[in-house]
Formats: sequence, C-alpha cells, structure tokens
Amino acid sequence: MEVVVATAVFLIFAVGVYGSISMVFKVVYQSRVKILETAVLSEELEIVRNLPYEDVGILNGSPLGLLSHTKSVYRNDIKFNLVTTVRNIDDPFDGVIGGTPNDTSPADFKLVEISVICDSCSQKNPVSLSTTVAPKNLEGQSTNGALFIHVFDADGQAVSSANVHIVNSAVSPNLIIDDVTDNDGMLRLVDTPTGTLSYNITVTKAGYSTDSSVVSSVDNPNPLKPPSNVVSQNVTEISFSIDRLATLNVESLNQTCSSINGGTVNINGAKIVGTDPNVYKLSQTFSLASGNYNFGSIEEDSYYFNLPGTTYDIAGSVPMLPLALEPGSQQVLSLILRPHTTNSLLVKAKDAGTGLPLSDASVRLVGTSYDETIQTSLGYVRQTDWSGGSGQVLFTVENKYFSDNGGVTKTSGDLTLKKSGNYYAVSGILESSTFDLGEGLTYRNIIWEPLSQLSQTGVNPIVFQLAASSSSSPAVWNFTGPDGMATSYYTVTNTIIHSSLNNKRYLRYKAFLSTEKNRYTPTLSEVAITFTNECTPPGQVFFSGLSAGTYTLTVSKDGYTTNSGDIDISGRGESVVNMSPL
Repeated sequence: MEVVVATAVFLIFAVGVYGSISMVFKVVYQSRVKILETAVLSEELEIVRNLPYEDVGILNGSPLGLLSHTKSVYRNDIKFNLVTTVRNIDDPFDGVIGGTPNDTSPADFKLVEISVICDSCSQKNPVSLSTTVAPKNLEGQSTNGALFIHVFDADGQAVSSANVHIVNSAVSPNLIIDDVTDNDGMLRLVDTPTGTLSYNITVTKAGYSTDSSVVSSVDNPNPLKPPSNVVSQNVTEISFSIDRLATLNVESLNQTCSSINGGTVNINGAKIVGTDPNVYKLSQTFSLASGNYNFGSIEEDSYYFNLPGTTYDIAGSVPMLPLALEPGSQQVLSLILRPHTTNSLLVKAKDAGTGLPLSDASVRLVGTSYDETIQTSLGYVRQTDWSGGSGQVLFTVENKYFSDNGGVTKTSGDLTLKKSGNYYAVSGILESSTFDLGEGLTYRNIIWEPLSQLSQTGVNPIVFQLAASSSSSPAVWNFTGPDGMATSYYTVTNTIIHSSLNNKRYLRYKAFLSTEKNRYTPTLSEVAITFTNECTPPGQVFFSGLSAGTYTLTVSKDGYTTNSGDIDISGRGESVVNMSPL
C-alpha cells in the first residue's frame, strides 16, 4: 500500500514537472518563431526601401511594381507565408482628391505593409510591419483616378477587415488588387488607372456573405451593380453589403408534426442582382425527399418557398413566410403540407402595425355552394363522409370509421339514423377511427354541422363524447364529455374540449344520434376537432378542395377592423390580410 501511495504521489509530481517543461519549451519555440518572423519582415522591408520609388508596388496591381502580393520563404526549415500590400496615400496637406481643394495628383506617398505567418506553428495571428516610402522629387500631374469602396452590413454599420479582390480585365496582363477595408469599412485606392466598366470587385470575409459586381450576360443582361469605372482625376465610389452568415434547416411536416416527403421545393431570396427581368441573388431548387434539408451557411434575406409539384400544397409554415432570416441566426423552418388539390387558398392574418401574425382571427370564405369559417393558429382534423363503412382502426381513409351499433346509415356523405320502411331507428352510435394528432398537443374545440336539426327529433338529437390516449392501441378508450366525466356529453357545437385530453396524441370521437319521433332523423354532415401543437402555423388558415371562381373573404377579430372583399381563386392562391386595431 505504501508503494502504491508513493508511486501515485511521484506520478502527480512527475506529470506536473513534465507539463511545466512542455510549457517552457512551447513558449521558447513560439518566441523563436516570432524572432524569425521579425527578421524575415525586416529583410523584406529593407528590400522595399532599396527599390526605386516607381517599382514599389505589386506585380500586376495598383500601384504597379515589382513586389509579389503573396510568397513563401524558409528559415531554419520553417515555412513562412508573406502577404504584401502597397497603397497610394493621399496626404491631406495639399488637399484630397474630390475635396476642396481637389488634389488631382493624390498619390503623395506609399504605405507598404507586410504580414507573415507560420501555418505549421499553431500560430493564430500574423505578425505585421509597415513602412512609408516617399518620392525624392515633387509629384507630377496624374491622369489616373481614385476608387473608394465602402463595405457595410445589413444594419448599415461599417465592416472592417473585409477582403476586397479587384480585377481590371481590360488591361493585359490583368491588374489585380487584394486589400482589406479599414475601421470605417472603407478601402481608398488613389492613383488608380482609368477604365470604363472594367473593375470587377468581390468582397468577402470569413463567416460573412459575399457581395460583388456582376458582368452583363445573357442570363443577367441588366446587372444592378456592373463593374466599376475609374475616371481621370475623379473619385468613383461603390458600396457593397455583407453580413454574418446564418444557418437554415427546412423540414416538411403534416399538420400532426409527422415528417413527410416534401419532394422538390423552390427557394427565392428577395435580393436581386439584375432587373428586366429580375435576377435573384439566390434562386435554387432543393429536395425534401427525406423530410429535411439543411442549407448550412446562408446569407440574411427574406426567403420565399413554393412547391412546383402536385403532391402537396403548403398549408402554412412556422414561422410565417416569407422567412426573414437574420444575420448570424440559427433558424428552423417548418413547412406544413397537405395533399394537393387543384384549387386552394392560404390566408395570412397580420397586425397592420407590427406585421406579427394574429391568432384566433375568424376567417370566412363564401362562394357558390361553399361557406366555411376557420380560426387562425388552429390545427384541425375533420370528417365529412362515412360512406366507406366500418372496420378502419387508424384514420387513413377519410370516409371510413371504426365501428357502429347498426343504428346509423351513411347516405350522400351524411350520417343519419337507419331507416326501415317508413320509420327510423330511435338511436344509433358511431365510433371513429383513431386520429394521430402529434406531440405537444392542446385540444381546443369540437365542432359539428349542421347547427340545427328538425324540431321533431327532440332536444340534443346529436351529442358526442371524446377519448384520447398516449398509445394508439390502449386497452380501453375512455370516452368522456366536456367536464371530463364518462356520464356527460358534448351537446353544443364549438364547445371547449376538456383539458384532461391535452398532450395525448391519439383521439377518437363517438357520435350519438337519437330522435323522439321515429318518422324523423337528425343529420350529421361534418365533425371537426381543433387543436394547437408545435407545428400549428401562426396566423394562418388553409382552404383546400375549392372550385375555381370568385369568393368573398372576410377576416374578423375582436379589437380589430373587419376586413372583407372578393377574391378570385384559380390554382394555388394566397392572401395576406393586414388587420388594423380599432
């Protein structure tokens, strides 16, 4: 035991000593590398100081000279990478170009900056040295111009240390300039050779989007930002916008939050790089065959999505489209899809002041032989046809159900009591198939139609009970009424569902039909369950299976002015309704 304890103590001491020695060696090595880098920089700057003034510049760059923009040197078998930048400086002593007085010969002296880094030495930041070089004689009259490049972000704030790559392809060999913006987001290039639409500019920065000038082409005949001019003894200013990249993950879901194959999707950003016709900066097609697509890095913009196929329609989205993607954000977009129909309408209700989606707004669509009202921010399932008969456990075929007691009949999509001769059965019961409504569920209301029945059928000739479970196949379905008890019934349409059913994804309803006079029967044409869950589209409702034609759309909400008007529906329709507070 003493040997074990002594060994452990020794190991702790040895590990500490070893770590300290390693740290010392690492510090000594880094110091040695920096000494070598400083020596390399001093050598390079000494070469610059001994060059004729007119040769202090970059090969094929501006100012033009004999220095390479990038090169590698070796010292003590270590590779060092150097980047050399030369700028003409306009000294304000004799005025500046474009100012008062206007300095028509703005290249007063040159600033030379050289940075060096060892990529294999675990070095994070380069070491830099700079010097200024002035001509021996007085400056002469220049016929060159100046190019000022301003780089800012989405909020209009200056972006410093942005990389600016410039190519003048109108001269041979091409003039190439690589430089960075200053703390004001500016790169000022003075005494630059003149050119007409010849300076192609690209602005980049690590972790940021890219912006650039665009050359006219067949696909983009009228670019918004063509290559820049440089005019003799004048300043040409051009601006670019870049910002932090965001991440975007798109998923395709049904209304119960289950992932589905969304097929091919088109995405378009709002930013355009050309007009007549509009050419979008981002316009592409991607696949949601797996139910998910990760864009990874994508620039901030407002993005629009549509489905070109005929399998599904976009019945809403979380958040609401268009998607306003913020710089540096991590965004998940859920596209809520429903089976495609020839004609449909997606309605989006927004607050006119804030632009935020409005929940619990009543949206009514009225057309020839059509009248339906849906509340925004609610998901729903409904059944309007029982003619497919019984025997279906899970609700997959929309005109089938689980079972009945033999006292009901399905005719023309309606549910009535069974008729024998001239008389109807006194009562009948139908139990639905199981609806899968997804996780994170809050039930809202049970709604059925028609709202009134023949008076001869008595009071409450149609009533309901509901049962919910966390399992799709519980041992027993416990049906209850609005107070959560097995002895009560939902007797009034649009009644709030008892909270004991919340967060239970599987639901069944049981419809009870009865009549006081057996020559008459109540009629059930539709039953719907409304709910909210994590993929309920905010402020949106979707009408499907419509006929082409003109409809009246009315949107109302407490505390807001009612909005009403006609709308023509043909194909996939969309209406954005901005509601003004009273």
